[in-house]
Amino acid sequence: MRGPRLQDVAERAGVSMKTVSNVVRDYPHVSPQMRARVQQAIDELGYRPNVVARRLATGRTGFIALAFADVAIPYFAELSRATSRAAAVFEYRVLLEETDATLEGERALMASSEAGLIDGMIFQPSAMSSAEIARHRIDIPIVLLGETPAPLTIDRVMIDNVAAAREITQHLIASGRRRIGFVGHEASSLTETSRQRLLGYQEALQEAGIAADPARLVASGAVAAAEAVDAVREALDGGLDVDALVCRDDLAAIGTLRALQERGIRVPEDVAVTGWDDTRLSAVTFPSLTTVSPDIDTIVSRALALLDERIRGYDGVGRHEIAPHRIVVRESAPA
Repeated sequence: MRGPRLQDVAERAGVSMKTVSNVVRDYPHVSPQMRARVQQAIDELGYRPNVVARRLATGRTGFIALAFADVAIPYFAELSRATSRAAAVFEYRVLLEETDATLEGERALMASSEAGLIDGMIFQPSAMSSAEIARHRIDIPIVLLGETPAPLTIDRVMIDNVAAAREITQHLIASGRRRIGFVGHEASSLTETSRQRLLGYQEALQEAGIAADPARLVASGAVAAAEAVDAVREALDGGLDVDALVCRDDLAAIGTLRALQERGIRVPEDVAVTGWDDTRLSAVTFPSLTTVSPDIDTIVSRALALLDERIRGYDGVGRHEIAPHRIVVRESAPA
């Protein structure tokens, strides 16, 4: 059974097909009364413009892509949800793309032929350099998220990871902790995310006159709670001596809580633990996680606004914006 056509909407509204097309295309010279009349017919019939026809008429499809490493990572799942909801305000629908955080996956994304299906892309890279991103994709507008340095020609929205890492470490220092470790960075080939968070962690220690000890850095095999459990177990077996642990993300913190509990180490009495991302899981762990909370709503709304401006014709230099963050204090590292 076929769906409603543009002709059906025209007949229901008692107007020409051209008038319906002008409303669908958001043509400005349509009276409010006529627009409301056509929109009522569209709503009653459940009419959805054909993507191909819309592209032919407007040069746009109404779809954008959101690309990142892995939707199984809680932060990206929450980012997807926030983007999908906010995109509706801009009248876009969102397609998800996963890259597995590999250079090959990100290059495949950049080289794909989706430019005919989407109007633009919001992309959080993990492996590609800014120069390579700028060279690869010039046919559709892109806004970058995250810590990868952005090209001068591409927009980006991020939080200040160095400042946030410094603040969460300062919180631990202010509560009397001095033997502070870091959990969850890569064992080799640090991502820019880990690099910036380690830098902020180190800066806070140095400002407090505490030596940054490489023996207190606990690398993880992957962004996964199970990997963090194994890494912290091994570090404890090797004599890890800490009274607090800054974790690269909430998954690393959850794994850390498990490993400490297995060894009878009390949190926060013996070791305080902090996370990063303030995902929904962080409020229901035991104990609940003190964590860095990026303002996802602002990140998403600004990224969409910048992308929409690009789609509508803005062709200037890249806008690089810093979104807010805050420290959410819970049971794992109280004030």
